[in-house]
Amino acid sequence: MNKKIGVLGCGWLGLPLAKSLVADKHTVFGTTTSGSKIAVLQKANIIAYTIGLTENGIEGQIENFLGELDVLIINVPPRLRSAPKESFIKKMLYLYDAIKNTALARIIFISSTSVYGDIDGLVTEDSPTRPNTESGRQLLAAENIFLNDGALNTTIIRFGGLIGPSRHPVTHLAGKTELTNGNDPVNLIHLYDCIGIIKMVLNGNWENKVINGVYPHHPTKQAYYTSEAIKRGLLPPSYIKNLEKIGNKSIESKYLNVKIYPYNTSIVS
Repeated sequence: MNKKIGVLGCGWLGLPLAKSLVADKHTVFGTTTSGSKIAVLQKANIIAYTIGLTENGIEGQIENFLGELDVLIINVPPRLRSAPKESFIKKMLYLYDAIKNTALARIIFISSTSVYGDIDGLVTEDSPTRPNTESGRQLLAAENIFLNDGALNTTIIRFGGLIGPSRHPVTHLAGKTELTNGNDPVNLIHLYDCIGIIKMVLNGNWENKVINGVYPHHPTKQAYYTSEAIKRGLLPPSYIKNLEKIGNKSIESKYLNVKIYPYNTSIVS
């Protein structure tokens, strides 16, 4: 069934997601903060809007963007390292207010496994959330803005570390020394599986659920990043023995295991 789907944030994940939804014959509305990118979206048959979320309000035609949607995918990560820092929570509150002024009632919110913080052992959707970073804390608060509204059909998808074309953490780790927690498992997911999980949610009944999206293979950081660096001709990072354990979590999804989501793209290149 053709849906009118909004992708708020057509960046590294959002743009290929929007293109995939267009290919599935949905009517796709997409946003960018850069006017120069409008032509890129339009060329991909995405109905394009320039919209910026700020802690002082929303810039752009947010009413027009939201007005006809059946589903909104919120794909706007916190950017708390930029200067000046802005409150992600305030941005999401402005967005929530704009949504409540429309008939839109279905939300898919893209979040992160950082909301679990540094805890040990197997982590599922039933595990407690103990974010230990400002980004994680604000993401968790933003999740709850939408989840706590019973009038909205909200699904939260918490992705692990994102990898894919032109994006892999080993490029930043190559050659670094005295890294810690080398025996901790990796919790990663490929772009293509992110898109697959989002589309699975779009086509199913996931009302008011939180879902973890992490590839179910968890080699240690030391083994994984050493191997991935060598494959790319990079100097492998080196790790020192852990002096203090700060978290050794392996993240899985009980929901995707039950639904038998077929992870299609390995995190091993």
